[in-house]
Amino acid sequence: MTDQMQKLLENELKVLVDAREVLRYSFNKCSAIGIKESYEPEELESFESFTGRFARLSDILIQKIFRLVDELDLDTQGTIRDRINRAEKKELIVSSDVFVEIRMIRNDIAHEYLPEAIHEIFGKVLLLTPHLLDGIERTIQYCKKYERATK
Repeated sequence: MTDQMQKLLENELKVLVDAREVLRYSFNKCSAIGIKESYEPEELESFESFTGRFARLSDILIQKIFRLVDELDLDTQGTIRDRINRAEKKELIVSSDVFVEIRMIRNDIAHEYLPEAIHEIFGKVLLLTPHLLDGIERTIQYCKKYERATK
């Protein structure tokens, strides 16, 4: 691995870890609020921050980190589904189906404006966040092999 690729991996992993910590904060806060029929404005604001952070973090992991890992492993590029399937084979994630759902929820977050649908998204994001966090931990562990390879 070149020094440039090593530096890129280090930078991307730092972004991933920083975003993970912010998502964990929002996850804990929104877990305490829970799913309700209606929310106070402050609660809505917390959930909207949470879902935005979830969407960004899933993008960082799937679009940046998984792509970079594929490049480092000399895997051919392909669709997002291909990238997620390879991540499962490498044991970066437990289930490609769950990560396809994470990707679909990410798209819903970006394009949904109906209040009823937003509340459904809140529940799904609460359920999927532990899977996303687990995928991050697995990916960080996997990437340690690149650190050892350069030393």
